[in-house]
Order: sequence, then C-alpha cells, then structure tokens
Amino acid sequence: MAVTKQLFQLQELDIDIEQTEQNLTLKTEQLGRREALDEAQKHLTIEKQRLEELKRRNHDAEWAVDDLLSKIASTEKQLYSGKISNPKELSSLQHEVNTLRSMGDELENKALEIIDEVDMTEQKVASLADAYQKLDDVWHRQQQQLTNEIEQLQKNLADLRQKRQEMTALIEPSAINLYERIRQQKRQAVAKVEQGICRACRISLSASILQKARSGQPVQCGTCGRILYIS
Repeated sequence: MAVTKQLFQLQELDIDIEQTEQNLTLKTEQLGRREALDEAQKHLTIEKQRLEELKRRNHDAEWAVDDLLSKIASTEKQLYSGKISNPKELSSLQHEVNTLRSMGDELENKALEIIDEVDMTEQKVASLADAYQKLDDVWHRQQQQLTNEIEQLQKNLADLRQKRQEMTALIEPSAINLYERIRQQKRQAVAKVEQGICRACRISLSASILQKARSGQPVQCGTCGRILYIS
C-alpha cells in the first residue's frame, strides 16, 4: 500500500480518536452535574421553611385567640355574677368585654388569613415536591445513560488507540515522523489532491509535484506544507 494512503488512513483514524476524546470529555463533564435539580430543591426547601413558619404563626394565633376567649369568659362571668352592683364598675367591665371581643374578632380574622396562607403554601409545596421528584427521576435516568455512554466511549477509544498502534507499526518511521511534525503545526497533516488542486490550501499543483505525489511516497505541498494524497 502506498505510504501516502497509509498516512491518509492514519489521519482519518486520528480524527475519529480526537472526536471520541472530545465526546468523552463532554459526557464526563456532564456526569454528576445537577444545577437544575439543585435549583428545584432550593425552591422546595424555601417553601417548606415558609410553610413551617406559617404553621408556627397559626399555632401562636390560635393560642392567642383561645387566651383571649378565656379572658372574655372570665370577665363576662364577673359581669353577670350579680356580685357587682356599682354602676361605674359594671360599665367598666362591659367596656372591657367589648374591647376584648373586638380584639378577638381581629385575632380570628388574622388567624383565618394565616390558615388560608397555610393551605396555599401546602399546595405549592406539594406541587414543587412532585416536580422535584419527576426531575430527580429524569436526572437519575440521564446519569445512568451517561454512565453507559461513557463506558462505551472508553471502550471505543481503547479500540481506536489499539488500531492506531497497529497501523503505525506498518508505516515507515520517517513517514510517521513527518506526519506527526506537520500535524502538530497544522492539525491536518495530509491533504487530498483533486483535479490537480491541494484541497487544504486550494492551490493548483505543478506537474512535477503531481507526478511525485502519484508515486505514493510523501510529497509536501509547496504552499501549505501538507503531505499530498492522490486517491
């Protein structure tokens, strides 16, 4: 087989290796990433904390209402016990009862508002928890898929590298050295020739260069320096 054809095939293999390495790097970077999941968990945690605070406030409001009702009952008992006959004292007790009842109405309204907030927040927490669970399920499936893909890419890469090692063993060392040197500088070391033109730099080649290139031995383009390959 002509050396330039071997080098062209080697270049094709190197491209496959490079693409597989890039894909492997990308998949590996994605593995374990959970930004969306963490963001959903953050929102869920915030709403859970808000719900706990609302429940605490609701408990305090209920306690305050019960305490106030107890005071009203105690004051009314005094008012209607018949033990107090002083009009001024009775008027004072009646005023106290009215004030306590007004405060009680206000506390009960606030308590009802808190209960409504608790109900709405419970619904929101349930919705966020459901969304988080679905997102978590998707994330775990994706992670498993990524793991499988990474394992397959690692196997493919190992096979490609083994194939490269076997291929380079069949090519003249001087040709390999030239190929590697050009590849380090230009990435693409071998350029196809079509209709007398180097496809890398798009420059027409002289008849003498084309004749040498057809021999299958490494000949470099006088313009871009790449190894010319005529299929």
